[in-house]
Amino acid sequence: MPDGGAGSGPGASVDNGGVSTEPSPESDVSEPAVPEPDVPGPAEPRPGGDTGGAEVAPAPSLPKRRIGLVFAVAVLIWVIDLVTKNLVAANLEGKEPVRILGGLIYLQVIRNPGAAFSMATGMTWVLALIAAAVVVAIVWLARRLRSVGWAIGLGLVLAGALGNLTDRLFRAPGPLHGHVIDFISAFAPNGQGFAIFNIADSAICVGGALIVLLSLLGKDYDGTSTRSKKDAK
Repeated sequence: MPDGGAGSGPGASVDNGGVSTEPSPESDVSEPAVPEPDVPGPAEPRPGGDTGGAEVAPAPSLPKRRIGLVFAVAVLIWVIDLVTKNLVAANLEGKEPVRILGGLIYLQVIRNPGAAFSMATGMTWVLALIAAAVVVAIVWLARRLRSVGWAIGLGLVLAGALGNLTDRLFRAPGPLHGHVIDFISAFAPNGQGFAIFNIADSAICVGGALIVLLSLLGKDYDGTSTRSKKDAK
């Protein structure tokens, strides 16, 4: 009769040739899951243009406006032109030319109904309207000026236009027909060496030449450079 001793009860291990069939405790323990590494995906744009912490270079600051410089130059040269015209008209009109600077300059009064350097004689009213249009255009552009060179150049042109316009409006023979006072004769009297002119004419020429030079150098009226704009494209 078989022995009902050890190994016959429930849960008892059965000896099969010395190999135990009892389940190992370790076989019931599942291996822990290994987390997968996080792979960063494409960054999504944030509302409001946020770059997600990336530094953004600040926009370059613009030079300050130069409208005050334009009018300061214009007023200064306009006053000089007006004072010199009144002085020579009161003291030299009807007299012989006065030789100064060793004959480099002769002072004599000529009343000019034309444009600068005695050009366009007989078109006084047309020239007055053109001068008025130039003044308005410069005043409009002055609000956008940020270049010192352009401010000085336009200030000189504005002074010249105002100086000769003042003569055409307030001097004889009447408004819009007034004759401009010219009094500078270079190198010889009576305009023999060069056309007789005044301070306003000189301001227009110098200011215009300065503006042309700045344009050739690529300097814009807003303080920027046309060359740098081309390089940025």
